[in-house]
Amino acid sequence: MKKDWDAFLTPYAVSVEEMKVKLRELRKQYLQYEQESPIEFVTGRVKPVSSIMEKMQRRHIDEEHLEIEMQDIAGLRVVVQFVEDIYEVVELIRRRSDMTIVEERDYVKYHKASGYRSYHIVVEYMVELVDGPKKILAEIQVRTMSMNFWATIEHSLNYKYQGQVPPDVAKRLERSAEVTFELDQEMSEIRSEIRETDRWEQK
Repeated sequence: MKKDWDAFLTPYAVSVEEMKVKLRELRKQYLQYEQESPIEFVTGRVKPVSSIMEKMQRRHIDEEHLEIEMQDIAGLRVVVQFVEDIYEVVELIRRRSDMTIVEERDYVKYHKASGYRSYHIVVEYMVELVDGPKKILAEIQVRTMSMNFWATIEHSLNYKYQGQVPPDVAKRLERSAEVTFELDQEMSEIRSEIRETDRWEQK
């Protein structure tokens, strides 16, 4: 029997829209109280059917185990300004009662061989549908703006080379990821120094 992808993906689409609103609301609340928000912007998407099928084949995932074994069908991305903001956002999510963290992968401290950095959180999220509540898995990626820029370019090159990026290009990408992280660290130090100066001036 042919799979009804529209019906299957509906709860994921609902969850992405709801979670985007909730995470954006956090930013709004910070700004309401004239505080620096750790969240710069939030995006989200439901994985296209072609990508789901390709990943099922690549990872040898059976259709009946799809909801459990493919954790990123619903995907959210939270982009922040500074590295330390990543961990603040993770704590915000950890404290929520409507999202239960089931897995965390810290690719910021322990980056991938390619140089990729981001913090991945897999959460359980309950959506209310016409035929009742349904619990789904969603992946939230938290990264700085510079990490996001690098990851976008790296993804485009992987697509262009069909996952077979030439060694010299891969090496340059890895180096550029290190430079990007160095920039993030430098910006964090600058912010810390500015805050310290402000504290002294207010005394």
